[in-house]
Amino acid sequence: MTDPVEEAARREIVRVGTSLFARGYVHASAGNISARIGDSHLITPTDAALGFLEPGRLALVDADGRQLTGDRASKTLTLHRRIYAADSSARFIVHTHSTHLVGLTLAGVWHADDVLPPITPYYVMKVGHVPLVPYHRPGDPRVADLVTARIAERAARGTPIRAVLLDRLGPVVWGPDAASALAVLEELEETARLWLLTERRPAPLTETELTELRSAFGAHW
Repeated sequence: MTDPVEEAARREIVRVGTSLFARGYVHASAGNISARIGDSHLITPTDAALGFLEPGRLALVDADGRQLTGDRASKTLTLHRRIYAADSSARFIVHTHSTHLVGLTLAGVWHADDVLPPITPYYVMKVGHVPLVPYHRPGDPRVADLVTARIAERAARGTPIRAVLLDRLGPVVWGPDAASALAVLEELEETARLWLLTERRPAPLTETELTELRSAFGAHW
């Protein structure tokens, strides 16, 4: 019997992939998407074009990382599984090669612990801190160690993260559902675009302004 939760997750991944492609967040076969279903995971196949996904071809992987059905899982499966294990609130992950965020890594990020300064209130509220992860080849399992270490560090400081930026490869974002993950991705890419368009001139929000956002909206900054 078909699991309705799994079927809904398959449809959601396809919907998100189509939307990202239509809006220019992904191109060719770059990027990947996954969803957690209980102890299992659904993830896009390796080298799949996110704008043309088919629900039945998504890879279903069990709790031990063994593939059960679908085309061969994305080479970033290890990273996705480790993020889910490190952050119990994560249910949906998106990785793209978004133009302005990849461009930011090429031009130079603001700081290794914060790739962008807090220049808008919605960046602070919707995205928060985003660390840079040094370059490793696509699919390198060592990246998972670096990302989970960052998740643990920020959680211990009371400023949990929702995203990291992979040097030369783009953002990995996560959330409790697809809408939350997409909101992080969209605000992150838009802020990178603004920062580059303004030639990095805007001053960050002041500490008083950041404190107000923490108090009024619970911002993790």
